[in-house]
Amino acid sequence: MKSYHKELWLQIPARMDFINITSDVERALQESGIQEGLCLVNAMHITASVFINDDEPGLHQDYKRWLEELAPHEPLTRYQHNRTGEDNGDAHHKRQIMGREVVVAVTKGRLHFGTWEQIF
Repeated sequence: MKSYHKELWLQIPARMDFINITSDVERALQESGIQEGLCLVNAMHITASVFINDDEPGLHQDYKRWLEELAPHEPLTRYQHNRTGEDNGDAHHKRQIMGREVVVAVTKGRLHFGTWEQIF
């Protein structure tokens, strides 16, 4: 079994945003030389998510609105977690909904996606 590890570090200026990392993952796969198998992509920060979906701005806006309705940032007193001095209690809930990781099949050295799938 062959494996390869690469970390991507991202600076996200907004409190919540969706960054398409598909090309970064494809580049890492090419570097690995792996031709067949599985590619695991996981967020290593407790308030970050990884998911696969369409790269469509309206969908992303819908997600932001939906997530904010499910776990609003304010009032900060809503979350016991924020009593530790942090203000990200909502982000922990949003991550739980959006997920920590995705797995994509690798076929002939390429990510094996559905038609519109991208990694965010």
